[in-house]
Amino acid sequence: MRVTARGQMLAEFKIGDCTIVVRMGDITQTEADAIVNPANSRLMMGGGVAGAIKRAGGSEIEKEALQRVPVSVGEAIATTAGRLRAKHVIHAPTMPRPAMGTNTANVQKATAAALKLARQLRLSTIAIPGMGTGVGGVPVQKAAETMVSAIRRHVSEGTTVKRIFLVSIDKALTDAFESALQ
Repeated sequence: MRVTARGQMLAEFKIGDCTIVVRMGDITQTEADAIVNPANSRLMMGGGVAGAIKRAGGSEIEKEALQRVPVSVGEAIATTAGRLRAKHVIHAPTMPRPAMGTNTANVQKATAAALKLARQLRLSTIAIPGMGTGVGGVPVQKAAETMVSAIRRHVSEGTTVKRIFLVSIDKALTDAFESALQ
């Protein structure tokens, strides 16, 4: 189903009791309990989605995150969301160091870690960008398929999360999310 909400194209899919919403737009403007930062293990928020989160939410997000480094790929931490509409930023590393390439195994681990932490925090909504698709260099279709697989597994194990927003400013990635969900 495609509808327009605030000028954004949306597609909604059901996986169990969870609704997956694919949305084209700025993730920092998403109203959710948490926004996921596809981080590096050093939690430096320089560019890409991390930089956008820091610019929109404030430097206190990075300052709080840096007190907890390193965070390995496959783990996640939550910090304040500063000025964002979200309550938390979940930092889920897809790569050990800033500006290095990554792979689908790390995309799967990071997506699963973010969702696991959301369940532990008893969150009901979460917004996730493309994991590893920016500087990480993972092709969007491969990343989308890997992320959707991790979401399906998470939902099948039971979760508090009722709505997952898959958000991107890149039409190729939103198309890949939709394709992976169909």
